[in-house]
Amino acid sequence: MRLSKTGRWGIFSGKAAGWFLFAGVLLIVLLIWYAFSLPKPLFRVSYATILEDARGNLLGAKIAADGQWRFPPPDSLPWRYKKAIIAFEDKRFYSHPGFDVRALGRALIQNIKAGEIRSGGSTLTMQVIRLSRPGKPRNIFQKLLEIILATRLELKFSKEEILKMYAAHAPFGGNVVGIEAAAWRYFGCRLQDLSWGESALLAVLPNTPATVFPGRREKLLRDKRDRLLEKLYRNGEMDSLSLVLAKSEEIPGKPYPLPRLVPHLVERYAAGRQGGRIHTTIDGELQQRILHLLPTHQKILASNEIFNTAVLVVETETGKVLTYIGNAVPEGDDGHGDEVDVIRAPRSTGSILKPFLYAAMLHSGEILPDMLVPDYPVRMQGFAPRNFDRTFQGAVKARRAIARSLNVPAVHMLQQYGVQRFHKLLRDLGMTTLTFDPDHYGLTLILGGAEGTLWDLCGIYAGLGRELLHYSSLNGKYDPDDVHEPVLLLTNREKDKDTVITESYAVLSAAAVYFMFEAMAEVNRPDAEGMWQWFEGTGKIAWKTGTSFGNRDGWAIGVTPGYVVGVWVGNASGEGRPLLTGLSCAAPIMFDVFRLLPKGRWFVPPWDDMAQVTVCHESGYRPGPYCPHIDTVWAPTAGLTAKACPFHRIVHLSSDRKYRVSDLCIGQEKMVHLSWFVLPPAMEWFYRSHHPDYAVLPDWKEGCAIPGETPSLDILYPRSGSKVYIPRELSGTESRMICEAIHRRRNARLFWHLDDIFLGVTTGIHQKAINPSEGKHILTLTDEEGEALQVFFEVIAGR
Repeated sequence: MRLSKTGRWGIFSGKAAGWFLFAGVLLIVLLIWYAFSLPKPLFRVSYATILEDARGNLLGAKIAADGQWRFPPPDSLPWRYKKAIIAFEDKRFYSHPGFDVRALGRALIQNIKAGEIRSGGSTLTMQVIRLSRPGKPRNIFQKLLEIILATRLELKFSKEEILKMYAAHAPFGGNVVGIEAAAWRYFGCRLQDLSWGESALLAVLPNTPATVFPGRREKLLRDKRDRLLEKLYRNGEMDSLSLVLAKSEEIPGKPYPLPRLVPHLVERYAAGRQGGRIHTTIDGELQQRILHLLPTHQKILASNEIFNTAVLVVETETGKVLTYIGNAVPEGDDGHGDEVDVIRAPRSTGSILKPFLYAAMLHSGEILPDMLVPDYPVRMQGFAPRNFDRTFQGAVKARRAIARSLNVPAVHMLQQYGVQRFHKLLRDLGMTTLTFDPDHYGLTLILGGAEGTLWDLCGIYAGLGRELLHYSSLNGKYDPDDVHEPVLLLTNREKDKDTVITESYAVLSAAAVYFMFEAMAEVNRPDAEGMWQWFEGTGKIAWKTGTSFGNRDGWAIGVTPGYVVGVWVGNASGEGRPLLTGLSCAAPIMFDVFRLLPKGRWFVPPWDDMAQVTVCHESGYRPGPYCPHIDTVWAPTAGLTAKACPFHRIVHLSSDRKYRVSDLCIGQEKMVHLSWFVLPPAMEWFYRSHHPDYAVLPDWKEGCAIPGETPSLDILYPRSGSKVYIPRELSGTESRMICEAIHRRRNARLFWHLDDIFLGVTTGIHQKAINPSEGKHILTLTDEEGEALQVFFEVIAGR
């Protein structure tokens, strides 16, 4: 039986259609495979974490997770290196589609003649594929696969991108991978600074990195480099002088250590990352200069067993961090907690917060710069603050209290302002370490009862300085974005001036900030005699020091329109040292840092937020009806609502002005009426010792006294309403409570009663030791003229 031609062709056509369909499907599958043949990402490797300064210079790095010094791919390659690597590895790189037929043919002939594989004929593109597929055998199948994948790579990436991939992942001997890591390890320089000789050496190095690398087989490495340099010369890429100079360069030996300018930042940013390139705002040159000046200070500090120092420099205008020294220790010392980043570590603030309280009270109109604030011994909320020099002024101008960093006036000011209000203000300014309620800190908040960080504090001072700098340009308004923490990473915080949203209110007004800085710029300190050399040549600086309880922390922060410099000195372990103070240990470093910085003009007064205010010459308050001498001063506008002077009063004297009199003993027509500056007894007691011109009230003329008309008596301890805890001695016996009082007349006699029980009489120094039982008590004091004063206190359980 025969099939017709139509039948045969029908069968043939059916088979052909099947083959065509199979071929079509196969082609589609292959095209799909080809399209998705490159993995994403191409290199599944970890990279080192590297930090760069604002100019792109290397600050430090942390090795990749696999133990390799593999930097992330660079943004660009130096032109000398590109010329060298192309001349050595792939001279037709810019013209082939990913593989070079001529190079493959030449390699095949060489291998046949040698009887072994000596050359692979791979292009740079094919080498990128091979580097991305580590551990694959070297055979014909893998070579064909590399060719196919190389063509796909060429379709997906530009030649420059491929070149950067190769340079970033090529091995350079040991655990050095990539040209940027090699440049730092072998030459200690930036990629952009490579010379012809260095570029040529790095071009030939990946050829046999396991057997030839710096420090091993130097002659062979030099010969390979020089041959490449001669080839570059013949190709017209360099002149004869450059050739001679390049060939005279030494072959590197032992690898250089990588820069370690910001080790704490490297650790911070490496944590939880798979590596990467981090661009910071750090000024690398300034960082190094400050690191170089620290050893001189650290030698002195180490002699007192003070081992740790932190320095933070912030640009006031932008908030950019220019220097970050998280924890420097004396050279050769270890085991002193140098791994702790002190800049971010909460530490007791000492008195570094006092200027903020001063500014807050200026902002609210509760004080004026020259207003007198109390400075006499007192116990409040269980503690007895003392000034650093152990003296008391009785009363001191508010700005002088800040300039001299007096503790007792600061506690009185905080008691007046309120702990809760101050706690909120600090948090609004950017203090992130106040994790407890205000009652937890109490009045100790102003003297180091809370912890702060150098990061937060410098950020707050910089933010206030920035607010003052921008006040005039914003037409007397405020930009809320001026209040922010320091900026460490390069980001574009600059806004279009047309889009700035301003407000008429700020946490602290511009005028309050200005007067705060003015007070801080008065460099007089009670314990700074003989130390004026620190201040010479630094220009005008608003600065504040702080020392924590137990001399564990020494702070110094300075502010100018250009910069904020913060310094912390102490022991990371928390150990205190007897001579560790902010003034003697941290301030000298701060002033040396300022000497390295450009000087500029001082802050412009915010005139629109200031007013000319009349004040009492003696008290600094707004003038009362009896103030005889009036001054006109500039102050924040809020100062117009400040309180009137409470100290001037009319005093009635005898005609010879020797005695005070009253209508109990003499007629009005025989009295002399004078305005008199009268401070409360406790303030007067200490104030008159420092002010010889202070006129004490005359005594009462016999028979004229009006008890209590002008209080002469004050009880310093206990204060009325206080709760007292009386501990036991080590022997187990009960301690005694020491009560203390003051009288205007230094020879006055005081009669003491506790709950109507007579305790005794004191003269001159009025102190009485008592041993009250648990519970509520009344302490009564009476002088010879019948003036009496009572305080109510309670002895709490736990004796």
